[in-house]
Amino acid sequence: MATRTAQPVPVKLTIIFAIAAIAAIASALLGDGWRWLHYISKPLATALLLLMVVRTVPAVSARYKWAIATGLVFSLCGDIFLMLPQDMFVAGLLCFLITHCAYIVALTGNMRLGAMPVTFAACAVLALGIVWGIWPSLPPELRLPVTAYALVLGLMGAQAISRAQLLQTRSSWLAAIGGMLFLMSDTLLAYGKFRFVIPLGPLWVLGTYYAAQWFITRSTAASD
Repeated sequence: MATRTAQPVPVKLTIIFAIAAIAAIASALLGDGWRWLHYISKPLATALLLLMVVRTVPAVSARYKWAIATGLVFSLCGDIFLMLPQDMFVAGLLCFLITHCAYIVALTGNMRLGAMPVTFAACAVLALGIVWGIWPSLPPELRLPVTAYALVLGLMGAQAISRAQLLQTRSSWLAAIGGMLFLMSDTLLAYGKFRFVIPLGPLWVLGTYYAAQWFITRSTAASD
């Protein structure tokens, strides 16, 4: 049986994603007058990544592909909750918690959880350090959910990095880069929301977020 070669991402789809991501970042920087553009472009960018995953042929595995797709569906919901003028931070946090759980399901398809204990210990220390840094500024009712989220995020990042260390494939390294960028993006988001004002915050938060999701999306394609 002939092996199907990986199909490249359609150029038009990539260009539209890039435009939507840039528009989401720019409209967030420009403020309330451009909120209408933000409401369109932010979910559109994530929806385009979801479309890329669904169209990926051949994929690393069916489990990997559809777990990443599930994660992106919840990311899309989280994007919507977090961009609304109402305070829906907890709803958005829950959506992204499910996203990381879905990514962990994908990343454990061919690699057991915790295969590299040193990597997991390092990521656990990092996650707890992030929470420790914002702890004094966290409202009491958010301390437990934020801590739980940080630990699951660290678990996802640790699994992605461990998997790349052991498999040494292009796909696994793309996922590892995505995992590390997600850690960076959510750290910036948390500190910008609870600790101090980050100059040009949307640029750094959304820039690293879309880069993370892009790398994770591209990791679904089978490769040597």
